[in-house]
Amino acid sequence: MTISKGDKLPQVTFTIMTANGPEAVDSDTYFKGKRVALFSVPGAFTPTCSAKHLPSYVEKVEELKAKGIDEIACTAVNDPFVMGAWGKANGVEGKVTMLADGNGAFAKAVGLEMDGSKFGLGTRGQRFSMIVNDGVVEEIFVEAPGDYKVSSAEHMLEQL
Repeated sequence: MTISKGDKLPQVTFTIMTANGPEAVDSDTYFKGKRVALFSVPGAFTPTCSAKHLPSYVEKVEELKAKGIDEIACTAVNDPFVMGAWGKANGVEGKVTMLADGNGAFAKAVGLEMDGSKFGLGTRGQRFSMIVNDGVVEEIFVEAPGDYKVSSAEHMLEQL
């Protein structure tokens, strides 16, 4: 079942890349006490994700924060090394936290996994965004397959 507005996020472990290497991050701890703009991409370094999705949030950090967002996070079913490198290549430091969902536990737990095997990608997370307030889904925007509209930073800003 897909997570909905008003639902508490499931407890999972993400991994972030730090100066000391990969570090486990508990979702309950990460989202506690803050309002987070969370977005999911099917894969780091993929065309739409790299050309539009991640850059939209990097460019709109200040506008999102001015509208009450405390933190911005990106998740994908990629390992922390890939997410770290992708973040570095896109200048996310101090702007967007890269939450690696290497085994797809989060994507599966929120009911938003997709089968990308016809493209050689295996199981991935769908393209979506949500506003999470103290671990609870305040708003959720799930893209139709192949679309990039409602999960953009621009759309999120219109909803805040």
